[in-house]
Amino acid sequence: MIGYVVRRLFSAAGVLIAVSVLVFLIFFKTPGVDPARQIAGKQATPQVIAQIRADFGLDKPLPAQYFEMMKRLVIDRDLVSYTDRGPVLSRVAKTIPVTLSLVGGAAVIWLLLALGAGTLAAVFRGRALDPLLMGLGLLGMSLPVYWLGGVINLLTQGTLHHSVFSWLPELGYTPINVNPLKWFGQLLFPWITLAIGTAGLYARVLRSDLIDVDRSDFVLTARAKGLSESRVLLRHVLRNSLIPFVSLFGLDLGAMLGGAAVLTEQVFGLPGVGNLTFHSLSRFDLPVLMAVTLYGAFAVVLVNLLVDLGYAALDPRIRVR
Repeated sequence: MIGYVVRRLFSAAGVLIAVSVLVFLIFFKTPGVDPARQIAGKQATPQVIAQIRADFGLDKPLPAQYFEMMKRLVIDRDLVSYTDRGPVLSRVAKTIPVTLSLVGGAAVIWLLLALGAGTLAAVFRGRALDPLLMGLGLLGMSLPVYWLGGVINLLTQGTLHHSVFSWLPELGYTPINVNPLKWFGQLLFPWITLAIGTAGLYARVLRSDLIDVDRSDFVLTARAKGLSESRVLLRHVLRNSLIPFVSLFGLDLGAMLGGAAVLTEQVFGLPGVGNLTFHSLSRFDLPVLMAVTLYGAFAVVLVNLLVDLGYAALDPRIRVR
């Protein structure tokens, strides 16, 4: 097991290095993109642009620029924004708790909904409850996040705000250590909005896997031994159906922690990683984009590393690969 963990750690480190190089080349070698001109402004003289290139190290060879940026980002931690000269790492650090709060709460909701709906649909397959749950799941998957969030905001912050939802605070984000109740109130409907579509997909995947595993020989053997249906379902069918489920969860969780929940953050005014990425991209603030992209890559790699370790726990045969 230790050897497997070490191999996965080296693989994760290699992926992060490759992503950093690729992102740097995309941002700094894109035709027509000149960070020095962007920093200087439209009316800057050639002398000012040349001075800015020297100040930011943009006149150095490309490999030197890459190592300088990585040094200032990872080691010195003094990389600054090209637009307002503010510190990059502190700006990104402020957004991470927001995204963690949003994605963490939504993940709990979509997992509970998916496990419940998928298991019930598989147990009652062929009956009325099965198509009802799968139909609701398909409906949730079909609702765009920006539309669903907009409708929820219209009802909770507008039409019904002074009656049914008078307890709900204004849009935004309040840290949990400042006001836990306000933190919960501001995140409740973003959690639901983000979870609905994802839960529908997970429920359909879990139902399909449960039905496939239920027809396996070892499950038939377990029933032939006289085990109860609940024990067969929990110890044999459900456990062996969780590997693809966990894989899907790892991909989605890593992507959302890396900023893929940008639409939900935009709709509900949450200053998370996705929101910061959106605004930095609109201004083409390269240091901030580099930082959030590397953070996103780190989140994806870390979550998938944990998923791989979860695989090894669920199925020991994976450890030898």
